[in-house]
Amino acid sequence: QVQLVESGGGLVQAGGSLRLSCAASGSTFSYNGMGWYRQAPGKQRELVAVVSTGGGTNYADSVKGRFTISGDNAKNTVYLQMNGLKPEDTAVYYCNVGWFWGSRYQSSDYWGQGTQVTVSS
Repeated sequence: QVQLVESGGGLVQAGGSLRLSCAASGSTFSYNGMGWYRQAPGKQRELVAVVSTGGGTNYADSVKGRFTISGDNAKNTVYLQMNGLKPEDTAVYYCNVGWFWGSRYQSSDYWGQGTQVTVSS
């Protein structure tokens, strides 16, 4: 079993920044990657960024150059630094654990409760 808790969301103006955190606990040894997803109402959940325990990363084209994912293996925690936020970034952001090899990420069925990010114009 894996438990995931996201935090750090909030309301910001366009161009602002937020730093999200996701703390994982439980049986995380089976996974070598963590990912950030987001979902807006009426839209599919989309992968935003992933990071492996070895430090490899990958990003959705829509956030490249603006978002940075990082992890602290000792704390089983992943972060998402979001700069230059746009209204289209508004969504509930979720993290999960999974398997990350090369450029491919396979998510597990473990998800956090999500944290709301709202970017105003």
